[in-house]
Amino acid sequence: MAMASIARRKATTLSNHLCARTKYSWILTRGFASGSDDNDVVVIGGGPGGYVAAIKAAQLGLKTTCIEKRGTLGGTCLNVGCIPSKALLHSSHMYHEAKHSFPHHGIKLASVEVDLPAMMGQKDKAVGNLTKGIEGLFKKNKVNYVKGYGKFLSPSEVSVDTLEGGSTIVKGKNIIIATGSDVKSLPGITIDEERIVSSTGALALKEVPKRLVVIGAGYIGLEMGSVWGRLGSEVTVVEFGPDIVPTMDGEVRKQFQRSLEKQKMKFILKTKVVSVDTTGNGVKLTLEPAAGGDQTSLEADVVLVSAGRVPFTAGLELDKIGVETDKAGRILVNERFATNVPGVYAIGDVIPGPMLAHKAEEDGVACVEYIAGKEGHVDYDLVPGVVYTHPEVASVGKTEEQVKTLGVDYRVGKFPFLANSRAKAIDDAEGVVKILAEKETDKILGVHIMAPNAGELIHEAALALQYGASSEDIARTCHAHPTMSEAVKEAAMATYDKPIHI
Repeated sequence: MAMASIARRKATTLSNHLCARTKYSWILTRGFASGSDDNDVVVIGGGPGGYVAAIKAAQLGLKTTCIEKRGTLGGTCLNVGCIPSKALLHSSHMYHEAKHSFPHHGIKLASVEVDLPAMMGQKDKAVGNLTKGIEGLFKKNKVNYVKGYGKFLSPSEVSVDTLEGGSTIVKGKNIIIATGSDVKSLPGITIDEERIVSSTGALALKEVPKRLVVIGAGYIGLEMGSVWGRLGSEVTVVEFGPDIVPTMDGEVRKQFQRSLEKQKMKFILKTKVVSVDTTGNGVKLTLEPAAGGDQTSLEADVVLVSAGRVPFTAGLELDKIGVETDKAGRILVNERFATNVPGVYAIGDVIPGPMLAHKAEEDGVACVEYIAGKEGHVDYDLVPGVVYTHPEVASVGKTEEQVKTLGVDYRVGKFPFLANSRAKAIDDAEGVVKILAEKETDKILGVHIMAPNAGELIHEAALALQYGASSEDIARTCHAHPTMSEAVKEAAMATYDKPIHI
């Protein structure tokens, strides 16, 4: 059973650095503040991991301070990542539907136009309301909020250069590093957030570019490419590797790429960007096969650099207190999120594991539970991943390629949304549900969904995997009709027996 494995984590541990007998002794002896200016918990970073950790710590009765340099809470995710991108994905999808799908539903419009400033305004309003909402949660839970840039003076002291121009020292018995990640740069390419943009700049373009080149075929690049492609851009994605979204199940990935190509997104795979020239009116990219060969050129109006993210620890002065990191700059922690320095913890994107907001939130809750003397639980094998294009692609657990590598005998059950009544009724039936289960026990190993609302459907599978369910468990669970969720039930039926509707 998955729940029987408490805090099983794939992250790199410090077992070689902290011996079994003394590994956590300092956690119990360091204690909590009582009647002093010291905090029980200080969190550096107010993103999904940091602000959730701060609120949870306060809920557990710990005196807590959160330090955030941005001046607004929510981190990259809320301010310039997950939330604004989903706002634009939804708005651009509505425009695309109005232009291309409404006539099929008997809705005729004389004309449909993009009002980009209004679209950006809706996005900004959503971000503003949510950031203010987190500040309200801080007040409700009595979390002290310090706006400024924090750096270590000692394992129990953080110096903060405040946004108001002053400085202060925040003391804490336990300090959690939750500073997130930053855009990965590429050699020879300078991001100016105008013609060469990161995801931040791609969320704030002042006009729809005629030609958009995306460097990197991962989650972020495909989502932002979808936004601007729907609004009228000619989108070309250049990827160094042989596949888009390399972590995705191979069979589902092929269907997904075909779907994006039908939306006129172009892909140039196994190709590296050698240089980018911005001296002219547009942007000229020099390309070269990843394996070497003749160079070619590609022109664009805007280039989005989306080659991944790296841990952000600049300015923390980790070396001053001796916090250990790996070659990728990730902070090394043990299963309790403790670094090699007593009293200092790290969570989220700054440590090994999926760079996802919801993973960071789980890290934050588990970390403060450990600090409070309780048990935490995060299973990195069961963190759902979602690409929020249309259709969406969501997955949890193992891919078929991973199962084959493990050498496990398995069965596969699939069910297409073309055979799902709700999907047909709303004329949005592109996609499939794929379930992998161990052959002998029928225990579910992985679930992969490509569908309009795959990001919502995946959580039934996540819960099933968490509790070690079989495909028959899902198949014998009554699902409401007509719903898209019935496709999950039918795929489960196809895994252990036979589906009804195909």
